[in-house]
Amino acid sequence: MRRTLGTILVTLGAFCMTLAPLVRFYVADKVVAAPLNRYQKTVLEARNAEYFDMAAFKARKNVTLVATNIIRGDVRANGGDDRIAVWDSSTDIRDAQRDQQIDLQGFRIAFNRKTGALVNCCGVQVAGDTSVKMSGYGVLFPIADVHKRDYPFFDMTTRQIVPVRFDGTEKISGIETYRFVQQVPLTKSQALDLKVPADMLGMAKTEPAQKVDRYFTAAITQWVDPRTGIPIKTRQNIRSTVSTPDGRGTMVVAQADLLTTPASQKALADMSGSEAFRIGLVQGFGPVTLLFGGLTALLAGTAVGLAGGARGPQEPPAPRRADGKFGDARTASGPPEDEDAVPVRASDGRFRDVAADPPPVRSPDGRFHA
Repeated sequence: MRRTLGTILVTLGAFCMTLAPLVRFYVADKVVAAPLNRYQKTVLEARNAEYFDMAAFKARKNVTLVATNIIRGDVRANGGDDRIAVWDSSTDIRDAQRDQQIDLQGFRIAFNRKTGALVNCCGVQVAGDTSVKMSGYGVLFPIADVHKRDYPFFDMTTRQIVPVRFDGTEKISGIETYRFVQQVPLTKSQALDLKVPADMLGMAKTEPAQKVDRYFTAAITQWVDPRTGIPIKTRQNIRSTVSTPDGRGTMVVAQADLLTTPASQKALADMSGSEAFRIGLVQGFGPVTLLFGGLTALLAGTAVGLAGGARGPQEPPAPRRADGKFGDARTASGPPEDEDAVPVRASDGRFRDVAADPPPVRSPDGRFHA
């Protein structure tokens, strides 16, 4: 029984130790990747914001703006290349008091599912412009591989690379995050075929209407879960203006300090926590548990097997004697009892009692004598 148990434990231990590197280096390579079919809704809110209401042709101040971002994965857009994920992003910005849409922003990105790095394929675009060329990172940081260093990030508004710089650690929703800050310099974001009255640009009323272009600047902070590369919290302090080419006249189009709402932070933290558990299962504690569990079972099985072998071979059971009883009459101590004596077949073929009726003895002439 001990030998059987030992064999089972040794077999189980060897199996677990073989499975551990398989999970770490093969299964993990398949599992640790951004999903193709992501659906994610994130809400940001800005109080005391201001914007120019084009419908009423007047500035609105001290308003609350709500930006609702939705990301959807397009599972067929990669043309069958599952190494690439394609996500569409749309952001609806509204005046919360008036329930009035202020702006609608959209883009499509394609990126390597294992690294998070952007690639140019699959109809990527920003606001319908498919000529844009993307590089660096977009929505996600490196998948399950975030370090305390700077990263190149593609800014969708200015359509250029703007580095994000590591700025320390901070606990958000119970997760120890890495804080990254991105400073988007004042950049011309759009050429407008539009003229604005000079007095609205802070110029003299006597001057003619001025041609303007749109400019953008922002300070963006992201709190990222380093285990997954998912931002848990985002702050976007944005300022969008229209200005004359010579810079003499300027008007604020939108100014807001948008921050991820607590409900969205919790949802993102929960999603990132689930991803981190899945990643840890195949990259960290899963293989380690298999390795040490297998080693323990292997050692225990060897010990049980050796303990069973130390008892030595058991003496086989005694054979059945000619009289039908068990035991070896030749090795029994002392003379056998009469009832246990082995009967001897006589010359006439019958059994006789050797003690009471000894068998005949053959004489030199070949005859038997009693």
